[in-house]
Amino acid sequence: QVQLVESGGGLVQAGGSLRLSCAVSGSIFSINSMGWYRRAPGKQRELVAIISNGGNTNYADSVKGRFTISRDNAKDTVYLQMNSLKPENTAVYYCNAVSGIYIYWGQGTQVTVSS
Repeated sequence: QVQLVESGGGLVQAGGSLRLSCAVSGSIFSINSMGWYRRAPGKQRELVAIISNGGNTNYADSVKGRFTISRDNAKDTVYLQMNSLKPENTAVYYCNAVSGIYIYWGQGTQVTVSS
């Protein structure tokens, strides 16, 4: 079992920055990769960024150059640094962990970007 707890969401003006955190606990050794997803109002959940155990990263085209995913193994935490935020980035952001055939999700944190 893996538990994920997100934090760091909030309200920010367009052009601003936020850093989301995902605290990981449980069977951390079993995790293969972690990621951030989001669900905007009226839309399906979509991938934002992922990071593998080896540190390889991948991003949605819409966030490349603005968002950065990273992990601090000493703190068992994964981050999503979001810069140059746009109103269309408004969504609930979810932390995700893949462990073999199992997929775990956090409860989500709301990010609202005002114009």
